Amino acid sequence: MKLTTMTQVTLDGVMQGNGATSDDRRNGFERGGWARGAGDDETRTFITQTYQRAEAFLFGRRTYELFAGSWGSIGQMRAHPIGVALNEAPKYVASTTLTAPRWENTTVLRGDLAAAVGELKAKPGGELQVHGSGALTRWLLENDLVDEMILIVVPVILGQGARLFPETGPDLALDLIESRVDSKGVTIQAYRPAWRPRYATA
Repeated sequence: MKLTTMTQVTLDGVMQGNGATSDDRRNGFERGGWARGAGDDETRTFITQTYQRAEAFLFGRRTYELFAGSWGSIGQMRAHPIGVALNEAPKYVASTTLTAPRWENTTVLRGDLAAAVGELKAKPGGELQVHGSGALTRWLLENDLVDEMILIVVPVILGQGARLFPETGPDLALDLIESRVDSKGVTIQAYRPAWRPRYATA
């Protein structure tokens, strides 16, 4: 399977609290819900179709619990095409503390995560998708396990909140596969990791 990540971010790289005003208030974050209403019908269709083509999903614990309490529990959300895709497909959670997942078709990955993800990627099929899950996405990139990264960039600057990429960390060059902008200024950028950047020499 191809491992694909899809993340909504602001222009200043924040990914925290995109969906609801109260879903993530870590570290005093007060600007949640910034992605609600962003994007036009074409972008919403793209997001839905991305979920629908997944063979399986991989989550970090925080995103898993957020999704389980919404897409996995609320009738109207379960009936949405994204909810149907999430509920029907196998779900894997990278966690050392989750012991009793409440969402059906869930497997908790413990122990050697790189080996576990490698085994999942070796299975025949389409895509193993990661949505949200910032810490997991960073770890997957650092361990060269990501095949494609989709960024949905919302034209807003928050000035606070957890960012997808920290101020210091490993470097990574990316090849642009696809780019589009919708009528509301939301851009969709698909990248393929391309090892390390080149820098100027003295």
